[in-house]
Amino acid sequence: MSYKIERLKVNYKTLEDFKKFKEYGVQELSMIEDLEANIIENGSESPFYGIYFGDNLVARMNLYQVDTKFNRYFEPPQDYLELWKVEVLPDFQSKGYGTALVQFAKEFGLPIKTNPRIKSKDFWTKMGFSSIQYDMDRDLGENPVVWFPNGVTEQGSDKKA
Repeated sequence: MSYKIERLKVNYKTLEDFKKFKEYGVQELSMIEDLEANIIENGSESPFYGIYFGDNLVARMNLYQVDTKFNRYFEPPQDYLELWKVEVLPDFQSKGYGTALVQFAKEFGLPIKTNPRIKSKDFWTKMGFSSIQYDMDRDLGENPVVWFPNGVTEQGSDKKA
């Protein structure tokens, strides 16, 4: 099934849509603080993307482009995407919304890094993401998984794409 993914506006309507996620009682599913910070800072481009079912936001993610100079994951050195907080409301889970958001991110053609939530590792594996060699200084207790487009490998690795 195909879903229309939209860049979400940084405004108070989107803030109200985000509050609906919090109402579902999933405490870690909250981007409200991120959105409020962007409203205050009046960022030029929203890092938020979502899928609507009718007038209701049912799935969302944060997607940030990280500059090459901060790349500590991918070879050759290049910009990459950091995908945060893929979230789907409970009534809409297991219907392809999360998959659609990740596929959308892959269409940018850049490597992607994310930090999977507890019990989500199988989803990321199914989406073609893999674990990388843990580096205590770089990863700071996180266990990132990454997606490599063609021609890209893990930094410091002899793996071939």
